[in-house]
Amino acid sequence: MSGNVRLLNDTIAAARQEDRAALIAYLPAGFPTVDGGIEAVKAVLDGGADVVEVGLPHSDPVLDGPVIQTADDIALRGGVRIADVMRTVAEAHTATGKPVLVMTYWNPIDRYGVERFTAELAEAGGAGCILPDLPVQESALWREHADKHGLATVFVVAPSSRDARIARITEAGSGFVYAASLMGVTGTRESVGSQAKDLVRRTRATTELPVCVGLGVSDAAQAAEVAGFADGVIVGSAFVKQLLDAPDEAAGLAAVRALAADLARGVREHI
Repeated sequence: MSGNVRLLNDTIAAARQEDRAALIAYLPAGFPTVDGGIEAVKAVLDGGADVVEVGLPHSDPVLDGPVIQTADDIALRGGVRIADVMRTVAEAHTATGKPVLVMTYWNPIDRYGVERFTAELAEAGGAGCILPDLPVQESALWREHADKHGLATVFVVAPSSRDARIARITEAGSGFVYAASLMGVTGTRESVGSQAKDLVRRTRATTELPVCVGLGVSDAAQAAEVAGFADGVIVGSAFVKQLLDAPDEAAGLAAVRALAADLARGVREHI
């Protein structure tokens, strides 16, 4: 079975046709429970997110700040497995028809098996994978299997990335480019910062792929700011915090659905 890279491409292109950025949400699988996490992913998609990234919880998430680390810890203590991640992808995509990616560090895939992981992700209806710690020069095996199964390979560029390295990354990637708006880990911030705009400019100089900005966006005003210069706005910690702060699961689902709707308005009102 082939994955949904085409759906991902078409979804971001459709947002561009509407003269807006795509809204890309992130939530980890298995948080607060496997079933609760599936409902949360569906809620953000129903609320207005165009695309969702399902995080594969990891014991050493080097890119992620304290909010997502807390959620990952809850998921891991709850016994989440890769099978649960695949189930989350499948149920969210089936329920909404929207593209669902997995965001994961490389070690779990390496241990699980690249062919097995890509085949199962495609079977689940996944659109691809974001791989923040896989060096592009070591990615040939992954890309071979991802291409075979119709999956996007999304790499991360950072403000510290030199232009030549950005070009190498974007040449190897597909789906979109994840532009980390600033140096550091994920988390909400008062300002997204001017580095993001410059990074998008430098990245676009190397590729026709959409460039989507993450790290730091937490409200409609910041979403609107980023939507003014990027093809997509990625929001993760703000959604996770809504679930962490909620008194119960129903309140958490309502909160993430409302935040998605607010951010969806933001990307349509870009500055």
